[in-house]
Amino acid sequence: MSKVKFYYNTKSLKYERVQVRIWDRILRVVWFLATAAVFAAVTIYIAYTYFDSPKEKKLRREISELTYQYEVLNRKMGQLAVVLEDMQERDDNLYRSIFEADPIPSTVRNAGFGGVDRYNDLEGFDNSELMIETSKKLDRLSKKMYVQSKSFDDIVDMVKNKEVMLSSIPAIQPISNKDLKHVPSGYGWRTDPIYKTPDFHPGMDFTANIGTKIYATGDGVVDRADDLAQGYGNHVVINHGFGYQTLYAHMSKMLVKPGQKVKRGELIGLVGSTGRSTGPHVHYEVIKNGERINPVNFFYNDLTPAEYQKMIEISSTATQAFD
Repeated sequence: MSKVKFYYNTKSLKYERVQVRIWDRILRVVWFLATAAVFAAVTIYIAYTYFDSPKEKKLRREISELTYQYEVLNRKMGQLAVVLEDMQERDDNLYRSIFEADPIPSTVRNAGFGGVDRYNDLEGFDNSELMIETSKKLDRLSKKMYVQSKSFDDIVDMVKNKEVMLSSIPAIQPISNKDLKHVPSGYGWRTDPIYKTPDFHPGMDFTANIGTKIYATGDGVVDRADDLAQGYGNHVVINHGFGYQTLYAHMSKMLVKPGQKVKRGELIGLVGSTGRSTGPHVHYEVIKNGERINPVNFFYNDLTPAEYQKMIEISSTATQAFD
């Protein structure tokens, strides 16, 4: 029961009862509630700003642990990247070299990912930079590992085809040593036999008597056997696969036909002097992926180390070509 309050009226000189209006009561309640609300808000603000609840403390510990794990993951990916780079180096300069395969271009190994908004969903967090960098590293590592895996698949296929490749790559001279009359004129800049001017000689000339046997230097399929190429006279081109072709020019007689399969050491024609030639010989070229390369590097099955070294010295000497 509320207390009854009185006040002394100086005019009537009496104690009179205090009359409290309903509006005053409402204002007092509102003022009390507003004060309580402000106090509560300030208390909550201070509590949430400077003091963590048990749940917040747990979440902060989890965030700290996740941040640490991200950093550990970054370090591990860095270590894996070093290992992968070593594998790539050996792949390009060892494994693929063994099988005469071109290295994988760096543009393929280091190809990026499309789309500028790939990592947009990771923006706006306290650790966004760490999360984005980790995701980028993982994506790059995954792409490089995929490329390397495909490369190893190719090498496995090369291993399976190694026996075929070894028998296909040119590896002997087109004419036996016992049938040679003159040391070969080598690959490179030589004196033109007709115009007596410097000219690039894209093959090697092996001189021998007319009718001397000419042999295929590796397994393959005859691409052409005709006299339609200017300057070559009667000539044969063999496709050995694996990017290799060989050409044998100035024959007196061709003994194979286009489409015919031949084996290394198989007779394919006879020495002559047809086409643009100044004497009996066979002009021999090795072609890799459309480029003429030095044939002297492909006689390792036919010569002793000493003979091979002498052949290199002779072929590198600037002499006059025979065609």
